[in-house]
Amino acid sequence: MMFAMAEATTLAAAKRGVFQRLLDAIEWVGNALPNPATLFALLAGVVVLLSGLLHAMGVQVVNPATHETVGVVSLMTVEGLHRMLMKAVTNFSGFAPIGTVLVAILGIAVAESSGLIGAVLRVTVSKAPPAALTAVIVFAGIMSNVGSDVGYVLLIPLAGAVFAAVGRHPVAGIAAAFAGVSGGFSANLLPGTVDVLVGGITQESARLLVPDYTVLPTANYYFMFVATFFVTFAGTWITERIVEPRLQGTEGGESQQEQVHSLTPLEKRGLGYAGLAAWVMTVFVVWGVLPIGSVVGAGYLLDPADPAFTASVFMRGIVVFICLAGIFLGVAYGVGAKTIKSDHDVIAGMSKSIATMGSYLVLMFFCAQFVNYFAWTNLGTITAVKGAELLQASGLGAAPLTVSVIFFTAFINLFIGSASAKWTLLGPVLVPMFMLVGYSPEFVQAAYRVGDSCTNIITPLMVYFPLVLTFAQKYAPKTGIGTLISLMMPYSIGFMILWSLLLVVWIFTGWPLGPGAPMFITL
Repeated sequence: MMFAMAEATTLAAAKRGVFQRLLDAIEWVGNALPNPATLFALLAGVVVLLSGLLHAMGVQVVNPATHETVGVVSLMTVEGLHRMLMKAVTNFSGFAPIGTVLVAILGIAVAESSGLIGAVLRVTVSKAPPAALTAVIVFAGIMSNVGSDVGYVLLIPLAGAVFAAVGRHPVAGIAAAFAGVSGGFSANLLPGTVDVLVGGITQESARLLVPDYTVLPTANYYFMFVATFFVTFAGTWITERIVEPRLQGTEGGESQQEQVHSLTPLEKRGLGYAGLAAWVMTVFVVWGVLPIGSVVGAGYLLDPADPAFTASVFMRGIVVFICLAGIFLGVAYGVGAKTIKSDHDVIAGMSKSIATMGSYLVLMFFCAQFVNYFAWTNLGTITAVKGAELLQASGLGAAPLTVSVIFFTAFINLFIGSASAKWTLLGPVLVPMFMLVGYSPEFVQAAYRVGDSCTNIITPLMVYFPLVLTFAQKYAPKTGIGTLISLMMPYSIGFMILWSLLLVVWIFTGWPLGPGAPMFITL
């Protein structure tokens, strides 16, 4: 019997050793990668070198979309040097993701700095009935992504405190919130900054083949709306059936109950003001998109030349409406809660948020050069055509191709945490490649977003991973990286399976992914 116990212990140690070695390998590879901005600067240089080499080799393809022969254009010439120098500024200033993201951030910043988003999260979680507490926390985590990173710094520790307050293991609450905030990163009932960010990069990638292709920020809205409920269900089931039972009797379960502070009278008044502002703005938008002539004064947000809703000023200017909604509701809350006393507070909130975007702007400068070099040299088109030929030769159907994109993205996500950096790297290749075999850019973007979300919670290289680990260590001081990853692994696997199946079902139904965003296209 002692021999059997020793053998079991040895096997367990070996398993832990393999798992830890895997984690060490992921961490080593991730740390060995350069900063994303440096990575794109290097990739831009590689494109320049490849353009000269492949041009000299006479590499060319026939573009199936235009039936024109496309060859590599070398940037290793005097003309190429002049073009890179003279276009560097306009490459940056004209790069679609920059302006759209910054405009959306201005509005979200006011809603966040005024305390509106934090108050909504607190009242949502604190008022949840005990039976629905887990579902509400996961759902609130998903919805918190409208407010940038507020879910990480507010909801995750709040979830631990709420679980402790009702006598449940606080680390389970932290895991549930982390799963919603990070694992459900791309799902939401409302368009947010992530929709704007990836949509701009997708548009730039699609224009490698179709110069006037437009991708709206709502390109995946229908799909992500439905996915919100699937992710909420999966996160709730995994928390209550797998994670929480596993934590029973472990460190942290005996933590003293904590009191979750209710909203103050001023905060309640602020929410009332924000609710009124939301009602006013909703009426303004709904009235504006009603058919022209249906009601007196209606239709002022429609284009008379194309009165369809998908072509309305509201849809085409959705980024501005996100900004205005954040400002309008944030100011209303701030006035009611007295967190905003003058216009200086509003501008200060915007300025603080923009100040945190410095690293993003640096990254986008080098991303813009890389994407434009890729287009100028025709390497994007040639890579897409060759890749499309391989896809056609493989004979893989829609479902295997979808799953392959999701799993590939999920794997890359273990090493490159930035969603914009990954998509800027993958989009110019994947989007045109799949366009050439009949899949829309919006579909490829949806597959990417699924893979990008699911493994956020199991990579130590995700920027907020150490913060979540710190929150867990408050209740269970011995919690380590491996412990947290093992807790989050069921969520990652569950989300990937369920979300992938949902997208595969979406393919076979042929439903649009969002307003004006078909599943398939014909070039």
